Amino acid sequence: MTGTTAARTTAGGLLVVTAVPAEAEAVRAGLPAPTPSRPGSSSAGPGTGAGAGPGAGADPGAGAGPGAGAGPPPPGPAVTVVPVGVGPAVAGAATARLLTLAEAAGRPYRAVISAGIAGGFVGRVAVGGTVLATRSIAADLGAESPEGFIPVDELGMPSELLGGGSVVPADPELLAALRAALPWATVGAVLTVSTVTGTSASTEALADRHPDAVAEAMEGYGVAVAAAQAGLPFAELRTVSNPIGPRDRASWRLREAFAALTAATTALV
Repeated sequence: MTGTTAARTTAGGLLVVTAVPAEAEAVRAGLPAPTPSRPGSSSAGPGTGAGAGPGAGADPGAGAGPGAGAGPPPPGPAVTVVPVGVGPAVAGAATARLLTLAEAAGRPYRAVISAGIAGGFVGRVAVGGTVLATRSIAADLGAESPEGFIPVDELGMPSELLGGGSVVPADPELLAALRAALPWATVGAVLTVSTVTGTSASTEALADRHPDAVAEAMEGYGVAVAAAQAGLPFAELRTVSNPIGPRDRASWRLREAFAALTAATTALV
């Protein structure tokens, strides 16, 4: 990233959260090797907590030697990558914990990115393509009715009880920086679902309700709410492993999606 946003996000460290370790490894593979730490500084490089569960390796103050806390804390890595678990609940909870621990240690993150692979809507993004979210939408948070699905925002509850609503927009400056670094990326809404779409009927219903959606995944909205509650910029970066539609594992292209994720990671540094 370049310009104002790059300075803002790297100064205090960028937190990139993925669902599973394989996604985290793909992200780390695209980052430059960490430089050796100076004496007395944190030795944690990009990817602290590799392969660990939610929040593992996340305490920025762990392992501090004698005199820790005297004077300003040492800088953390420019990019920290942590796999936090599958689904919006664990992703949101684990991200909130990471942000709280970093702030308590005096090294708050400056921005948060939810990254990983996703399903793509046919005709809107190709398998192997890269996606940047304009907004992250809790697509199945609401109620069914004889007339169809009703988003939770329309059920009469105040937005403050909904984490700000079922839609969290990407930070404009952060999104602009990512778009500049990834001009080939498809830009549009990314849906967060707790149940992966696997039938023609559900695919058609989602596509009709969200004509600007290009992909679906399972964590973005949860991570977005955690970032919003902490007052931090948020963005979602995805690469497409399969078309959304009737479940067919033979159509998945995980290798291509992970390779695309590694290539897209260059936008984070």
